Amino acid sequence: MESEGKAAARWVEVGEEEAGQRLDNFLLARLKGVPKSRVYKVIRGGEVRVNSKRAEAATRIATGDRIRIPPMRVAERDDQTPAPHFKLPILYEDDALLAIDKPSGLAVHGGSGVAHGVIESLRSMRPDAKYLELVHRLDRETSGVLLVAKKRAALVALHATLREREIDKRYLAGVSGRFRNKMQRVTLALSERRNKEGEKRVVVDDDGQPSETIFHLVARNDEFSLLEAQLLTGRTHQIRVHVAALKHPILGDERYGDFELNKALRKRGLKRMFLHAAKLAFAHPVTGAALALESPLPKDLTEFRDKCIATS
Repeated sequence: MESEGKAAARWVEVGEEEAGQRLDNFLLARLKGVPKSRVYKVIRGGEVRVNSKRAEAATRIATGDRIRIPPMRVAERDDQTPAPHFKLPILYEDDALLAIDKPSGLAVHGGSGVAHGVIESLRSMRPDAKYLELVHRLDRETSGVLLVAKKRAALVALHATLREREIDKRYLAGVSGRFRNKMQRVTLALSERRNKEGEKRVVVDDDGQPSETIFHLVARNDEFSLLEAQLLTGRTHQIRVHVAALKHPILGDERYGDFELNKALRKRGLKRMFLHAAKLAFAHPVTGAALALESPLPKDLTEFRDKCIATS
């Protein structure tokens, strides 16, 4: 059932603990039950204001900012089933930070047709935890290292580290075709598009945001190649769009890939997208100590690699 939101827009002030967030994340946290697509629609339409000015979804809010939130219909969930306790292997944990080895097929948060994700599961499993927030995102089908902050100060510090490109992020990607270069740097401007259902699609666009990836060849044959992707920026679907632009789409990618090839790959044992967040290296957000976190390639991808991609 649905209940009508407030008749008038309301203004809220950003507190110190909320500063540094993206505007969309700030709104999604406050507008529980509002469809994600609706939140993005009111931002795009200029109904949300930051200090009386229009703002983008990616705008970083600061302490003292005044946010205008328009009246919105809020869906009230009849089903109050708690989030399930997913199997989430822990790679590292201390008082400030938690790193898990996210399995493929699990969303990092609820929304867009997914009732619960990693963060909801963690909060359900740790009811006494005062603070648990995602540091970054992984696509639902992407497996590997995922960081969660256990303190607001850690989240703010890690976001600053990401903006300054001081986190070394490495992914393993299985792609179509024989990748020619041992190393290739890709710089493209990317823009996000959303259809009426709110589904994201990223396109190469000269007016978009700059993005940069360095690809290192790991293995190849005439059919497929295995690449290590070093992310220098963190745009949505960046690796997937970059290799698709190079005419080497990620194997099993149902959004940017080769759909006929994907059908054939399922018969050969690859039933999901071959993209894995393998390594993260950075300075600890509190102590400054060097951290290097690694997730081994999952069994399904390892088996496909060993069977179908010869070493170079």
